[in-house]
Amino acid sequence: MAATYDFPSDLLAGQEELHQVRAELLALLKRLPWSVEPLDGFSDTGGWRKVERPASPGWTADEQAEVEKLRQRERELAVFVTCHRFWSEVAPAETVEARARLKHTHEVLSPEHPS
Repeated sequence: MAATYDFPSDLLAGQEELHQVRAELLALLKRLPWSVEPLDGFSDTGGWRKVERPASPGWTADEQAEVEKLRQRERELAVFVTCHRFWSEVAPAETVEARARLKHTHEVLSPEHPS
């Protein structure tokens, strides 16, 4: 039988916020131009796969600041979750399983997340 873990509420909240911040960052990066700096477009058909990019106007200062803000929060949350005092209570042999369960806890708790 698989072990169950009684994750502290602050650890669960930190992990959930980490999921949210990562999703927000990914959505932002998908919306932004492919290059931070303005660059001309290019087309490379000589390689093993065709690569094309349109000209990029670059990111605005506000866009760069927003990406940096989200990346900074992502780092803070990752450190909080991985260094949480809870992990000292978990047997070393169970740490990987416990961490995986924590990462997927939101799927069980939130019906909008597919399993």
